[in-house]
Amino acid sequence: MAFEKITEMSSLHDNLDKSSVLELLVGINEEDKKVPLAVEKAIPQLEKLVESIVLRMKRGGRIFYMGAGTSGRLGVLDASEIPPTYGMPNTLVIGLIAGGDRALRNPVEAAEDSEEKGWQELVSYNVNVNDTVIGIAASGTTPYVIGALKHAQQNGILTASISCNPDAPVAQYADIPIEVVVGPEFVTGSTRMKAGTAQKLVLNMITTTTMIKLGRVKGNRMVNMQLTNKKLIDRGTRMIMEETKLEYEAAKNLLLLHGSVKKATDAFFNVNKEENIK
Repeated sequence: MAFEKITEMSSLHDNLDKSSVLELLVGINEEDKKVPLAVEKAIPQLEKLVESIVLRMKRGGRIFYMGAGTSGRLGVLDASEIPPTYGMPNTLVIGLIAGGDRALRNPVEAAEDSEEKGWQELVSYNVNVNDTVIGIAASGTTPYVIGALKHAQQNGILTASISCNPDAPVAQYADIPIEVVVGPEFVTGSTRMKAGTAQKLVLNMITTTTMIKLGRVKGNRMVNMQLTNKKLIDRGTRMIMEETKLEYEAAKNLLLLHGSVKKATDAFFNVNKEENIK
């Protein structure tokens, strides 16, 4: 049976060029509502993947995202948000896109067509058995992604795939295939839409859950976030106020002294503990 790309099937909506703005917006919204329901069906596979990632990262492992076009950009986006959000080094979640950084803004001709390039890039990072390689491909047919997963699997590295077609070729080389089947796009074949939204939701779930299990969140707060602007300093200050009952300026000074909410509150309670012992 030939592999059929649902992502390339004709849209359920037609005559878009003759539709009103309201009709177009309502139609897009109708399609978008299908995405979280499709993601929900993949939760058992996501659970298995995250548990495996956490074990590996506790041994010093990393996450590598591999993708082309929109899929690659989403992987790079997710990876780039981990250091400021959770205070992790930028070497632990790495997004690789076919065509390199130039492809983040501009299409790079034929960059995704090499089955060897992705693996070569992974080798340059000294990829090893503690790492996890996740291939992101809406169609599930991207050679750059398939080749990387194939070589990684052959070298005993945990592999996963995120695709929007059932039984996609990329899944053959994924120890944990995640298939989020969202159906045909509103604009036929435009996988930056529902497929891209589904991939973003899945990536959010993978890294957020992983970071929580690695102790980068306390309660429901980002206690390890980087203090890169006034908004985040204010947010961190208020977290410390809530935890320690300090006044605003005292909490802010404590935060700036120690550089993170977690370090500041740990220092505060350690000092108080020592004083109580005395």
